[in-house]
Amino acid sequence: MSVATERVETAIVGAGQAGLSTGYHLAKRSRPFLILDEQRRVGDNWRRHYDSLRLYSPARLDGLPGMPFPAPPTTFPKKDQMADYLEEYASAHELPVRSGTRVERVSRNGDGYVVDCGRQRLEAENVVVATGTFGRPYTPEFARDLDSEIVQLHSSEYKNPSQLREGAVLVVGAAHSGADVAMDVADRHRTILCGRDTGQIPFDIEGPLALAVGLRAMSFLARRVLTLRTPIGRKMRPKIRGHGGPLLRFKRADLEEAGVERTTARVAGVRDGKPELHDGTILDVANVIWCTGFKQEFDWIDAPVIGADGWPEEERGVVKSAPGLYFTGLAFQYAFSSMLILGAGRDAEHVAKHIAEHVR
Repeated sequence: MSVATERVETAIVGAGQAGLSTGYHLAKRSRPFLILDEQRRVGDNWRRHYDSLRLYSPARLDGLPGMPFPAPPTTFPKKDQMADYLEEYASAHELPVRSGTRVERVSRNGDGYVVDCGRQRLEAENVVVATGTFGRPYTPEFARDLDSEIVQLHSSEYKNPSQLREGAVLVVGAAHSGADVAMDVADRHRTILCGRDTGQIPFDIEGPLALAVGLRAMSFLARRVLTLRTPIGRKMRPKIRGHGGPLLRFKRADLEEAGVERTTARVAGVRDGKPELHDGTILDVANVIWCTGFKQEFDWIDAPVIGADGWPEEERGVVKSAPGLYFTGLAFQYAFSSMLILGAGRDAEHVAKHIAEHVR
């Protein structure tokens, strides 16, 4: 089978907020590029989240460079609103996105790179990996030993309570996404939320004080204080990359009021087909939702750029050991804000500027 080959100056892998922002800044510098995305439509990664998801930041903080978010500034957009915004953003700025294109491998080719997309093959001077923080959904190996009658879903598969069987639900992982999912199912099912306490922010993110002061302060911290330029930022980076975040929209009191049973004991394994906690408790549940995060997966990049910690070895997205290879949208790439919508534009601008200055 013949494979069509085309040439492009820069190939961007991923049409989320990081990839689209990179395209925007390259276009401003009149540099040619092509954005590749495996989803059918721009924004589909957001559309696939659970139905009740809303952003944790108000609309005034959710815009990408060159286009504010089209909603009242103090409202918190739903996930489908965010998806539609990304699709409109790509259209408004005429960003070249090739949807339905899965990148299978990126490898060196002389001074450039080959981007293998199955029946398509691109030769590019530069490749920007903008696949974001989420890699392969992670569930512990012992999950396969659970009774086959137990419904198991990773948080990336969970949509709404209609997917669940009658009976109790165990939500594994007690960071903010785990709390959100537990609240979503608690009115229909006995719900148990297990995992270490990740803390909680000390205010209501949708309250008037938060909208006036709190979220602005958090935005400043995320963009200006918790960065690789500050000692506290460098100290916090591995912790932020390795652990779930604090409770945001729903707090401990909300979980208690909703009847969610909370335990800090972790799931240690399986006994008689049922989940067993570290304290020896056996949980008789009909459903398990794994809010256990994701593992980075970069084995499709054929270049020695991944460090011992599993993360790319880069400086603000620039891979010095592999000229022409870049990353955007990684957790704490430069700052806490790097994986957030409000930080996508700054990191993308830095990468686009570097590309424009080093065009061969």
